[in-house]
Formats: sequence, C-alpha cells, structure tokens
Amino acid sequence: MCAAMRFISTLVPGTLARRYKTFLADVVLDSGDMVTAHVANPGVMKGLDRPFSRVWLSDSANPLRRFPYTWELVEADLGSGPELVGVNTAQANLLVDDALAAGLIPELRNYASIRREVQYGEGSRIDFLLEGSMRRPCYLEVKNVHLMRRPRLAEFPDYVTDREAKHLDELVAAQVGGVRAALLFVIPIQSAERFAIARDIDPAYAAAFARARARGVQMLAWRCNVGLDAIEIAAPVPVLDA
Repeated sequence: MCAAMRFISTLVPGTLARRYKTFLADVVLDSGDMVTAHVANPGVMKGLDRPFSRVWLSDSANPLRRFPYTWELVEADLGSGPELVGVNTAQANLLVDDALAAGLIPELRNYASIRREVQYGEGSRIDFLLEGSMRRPCYLEVKNVHLMRRPRLAEFPDYVTDREAKHLDELVAAQVGGVRAALLFVIPIQSAERFAIARDIDPAYAAAFARARARGVQMLAWRCNVGLDAIEIAAPVPVLDA
C-alpha cells in the first residue's frame, strides 16, 4: 500500500532569488523569466530558503490568481547530501487524506467515516475526525515538518507558535473528555530517520507536547519519499521524548 500526492502538472524549475514577507518568493525560472511565487509555509524554513537554491514551482494556470505559481520543492543539503524537500505545508493534509483512505497507517485504520476540518474546542478545527461504530471517535491533527538541523533528525516547530501549543492543550481536553486524540507529523524529507520536538526553539510548545503525550495523546511521525512528480508517505519514524 502507498499514499501519494501527485502534482497535477509538471513542476517548473528555477533558482530562488529571495524569500520575503513570509509568503512570497522571487524565483528566476530556467527560461530566464523572474516570477513571484506564493510560499504556502508560515515557518522560518531554516536551511531551505537560501538564495541560489534550486527550486520547483507548481503553476495553477489560473489567470485570476495574483500569484499563479506556488513553491513546492527545494533541493537542500541537510547533512546527508543534496535531496528534495517539500515546503508546501498544505500538501501534508492531502497526503494524510490519501493514507487514511488506503489504510496505510496501522494506528488509524478501520474507521468507517473520515471527515475533514471539523470544529471543536474554543473555535478551533481538527484536521480529521475519524468515526466508526463501537469505537471512540479519533481527533487527528496533522503537522508538516521540514526542519532538519542535524542529519536524519527531523524537528518541529521551526518558529515560536502559541497557536500550536493551544491546539495541543485542546487535544488533551478532547482526550480527557472521552475521545481518542492523535497528532501525526508528516516529514517530506526522505533522509529522516527520527523525529523530535525543537525544545530550544519553542519551549512552551515542547512543554505542551510533553503534557499531551503524558495524558494519552498519540504521537505519530511518518517520513516521505519526495520526487519531482509526487510526494509519497513512506515509513514511520520514532518520536523522541520532548
């Protein structure tokens, strides 16, 4: 079994000139044209947004979009040699949707109903609500991971985020309230062999993670194979203590 997110059209190669205002990047295409691409990633992208990096963009071909291109992949050396890394955080939920439908993740199999973006807590939305007869509902939150400061060790988060810590505490409340809660870290870095929380970057998130794990929130991490035509969820990796 496999779960893959295939790019709708052939990605457009180029060279990164600069990333700015968080969600924008100027890219020189191989044709010589300069374009501004949307960056669907709120993180710092440490080690991934260096000028002159080789990048690949998707083209929406939508003339109504202000920025038709979206930055999808970058070639980076994260300690194990050059490799492709997925930087579009929106792709993680698409991958998980496919993985759940295929029954790829053993801990999340055998639910009759899979719903996305369901409201819960204090105005929050859970990425997936899994339901089935004679089973507790499962609240599943998904996170895209693209930080690797040491070879083969993926980390999250790559910036301080009060919002993410709040989501963890809400998952704890749901778990205590009688449902099952799980957090799935999707790592679009093929060389990843382990996953850890970046405590030095966000101590508050690390503390919230430890609280959640101690209260029974299930922590899962899967690495991906990354190619120019698709990103595929490949294998689980161990989640280290925060």
